[in-house]
Amino acid sequence: MMHSWRGTGVGWGGIAVMFVFMALFWGGIAAVIVALIRNSRSRSTDVSAPPAAGSGPLRILDERYARGEIDDEEYQRRRQILQRQP
Repeated sequence: MMHSWRGTGVGWGGIAVMFVFMALFWGGIAAVIVALIRNSRSRSTDVSAPPAAGSGPLRILDERYARGEIDDEEYQRRRQILQRQP
């Protein structure tokens, strides 16, 4: 004997509602996973993290320039100041 949706009172409207809620459920799960992945990536590239041991001031200046935190003039001015220091 085969089971069918007939006689259960669900009907096509009920089936459509179940599909919609299932899509919303799995979409929510996917959104949570994407948010967790993005959050973990942003923590690993946190700009406010202290510089690593052994990284000199010129290297830090180069990194800030590469990230776009300072412009060309600021970069050149600070680089000259740092190169003058003993």
